[in-house]
Amino acid sequence: MSVQIIERDGNPEWAVIPYKEYLQLVAEAEMLQDVRDYDTTLEAIEKGEAEIVPAKVVYSILDGENPIRVWREFRRLTQRQLADMAGISTPYLSQLESGKRAGTTEVLTSITSALNLTLEDIVKTS
Repeated sequence: MSVQIIERDGNPEWAVIPYKEYLQLVAEAEMLQDVRDYDTTLEAIEKGEAEIVPAKVVYSILDGENPIRVWREFRRLTQRQLADMAGISTPYLSQLESGKRAGTTEVLTSITSALNLTLEDIVKTS
């Protein structure tokens, strides 16, 4: 690497490198950050603080499927099981999953708690 050092008052102040080498350094720094992010995520998964979510779940939600239903099915729960865990009736859960009802914050919070999620995971913001 060819570097030109510019000094001020006898101390290094600037390092000037060719642009191509600068781009390589930026790419390597981004790769290092990716490795750190991967390690952090892997550690969180091992501690049970995060989980791997299959692409099928993500794409189903992005394609407009009801998030409650998608997550319930991913967790391998029946409507009755989830409704019991959330303290609501099965027909009410069915109406939430079909979009016929919106659900109160309290009910949605109960569902997210039962599914081990956050409100942001099941509430559409768009």
